[in-house]
Amino acid sequence: MNSPLHADSDCCYPLLANSGLPAELEQQLLQQFGLQLCAQPDGWHLSWQQQQLVLKHPALEKQSDILVDFASGAATYRRKFGGGKNEGIAKAVGLSKKTGLTVIDATAGLGRDALVLASLGAQMTLVERHPMVAALLWDGLRRAALDPQLQNWLPQRMQLQFQPAAQALSQLAAPDVVYLDPMFPAREKSALVKKEMRAFHDVVGADTDADALWAQAYALAQKRVVVKRPGYAGYLAGQQPTMSIEGKNNRFDVYVKAAI
Repeated sequence: MNSPLHADSDCCYPLLANSGLPAELEQQLLQQFGLQLCAQPDGWHLSWQQQQLVLKHPALEKQSDILVDFASGAATYRRKFGGGKNEGIAKAVGLSKKTGLTVIDATAGLGRDALVLASLGAQMTLVERHPMVAALLWDGLRRAALDPQLQNWLPQRMQLQFQPAAQALSQLAAPDVVYLDPMFPAREKSALVKKEMRAFHDVVGADTDADALWAQAYALAQKRVVVKRPGYAGYLAGQQPTMSIEGKNNRFDVYVKAAI
């Protein structure tokens, strides 16, 4: 079946047409995520470049594209040298005590935290509601399954669930841990953070339901809920955590329900 081709911003979730994307992958993206082929998208859109899916903007051509690459130098360095089970996120989730925990990352984004947790043995379910971000994750997982460094463990530990977090938390089986990292204004000044935060705010918008997710997450989790927050932010939904693990620029608020 031929997909409709749009010329401009009429596309809700634009995928650049005629970018060399293999037909089979193109159809999967259009069908699974509701993307639309666009000839000349004038805002944030997905494109196929160097055998990978990227998020880009025509007015920001000088900046590097946004993509999910679980085998990138930065991802590999953090996975190998980021602190392992001594890293704050690992302690918050409980992986410093036990491997093999089941974790729902209800606000997966680009999957960077999920990758760290999976590399430490967690069984991750990545929930992402935005079609273009979910498509980036899907492509990152697809490429990881072909990578010799990752294919023997990553596909078995990271599964993508494309749906709103509230819906996922009402349907998925209860995990050991629910992890939340809702959108929040960034104060960091680096060009990378500025670029990615601009993209996410423009494309995804604010997480206006973040407070409501806390109650769902707490009801579903068997062991604990972990919420990642900027150091200057208040507690999600005004809920006092059992403990907080402080990092350089953020903290992990931990709500314990049962021992791990």
